Amino acid sequence: MKARLLNIGLLLSSLIGYLEWGGDKKMFLFQIEGEVLSKLFTDPLGILHPLTILPLFGQLLLIISLFQKKPNKLLTYIGLGCISILMALIFFVGLISLNYKTILSAIPFLVIAIWTIKYRRTNG
Repeated sequence: MKARLLNIGLLLSSLIGYLEWGGDKKMFLFQIEGEVLSKLFTDPLGILHPLTILPLFGQLLLIISLFQKKPNKLLTYIGLGCISILMALIFFVGLISLNYKTILSAIPFLVIAIWTIKYRRTNG
């Protein structure tokens, strides 16, 4: 049960990543994902980029693991890894630019990710 809750935490915390760019542009990841998914049917080649495809794939794997009787360890690790690429980048960019909103938006995912890895190592 705890593995499932951790996967839900990973999934939900990956949606609250916050990005700011340009002078006045800012969005949460769930807003960006909505746009990406809407463009999937109108302009599929326009969204082909590793920083859009990998996190979406990771979230899909975590969703699949939620419907399993016992969430698969490999699916959790692969999903975690795919999403971590983007969330670590968001955290790093926040540190470089000293943007506390961006840093704070990535911390919940990173904390749950570390907690998930520790739990999975000890409990399988």
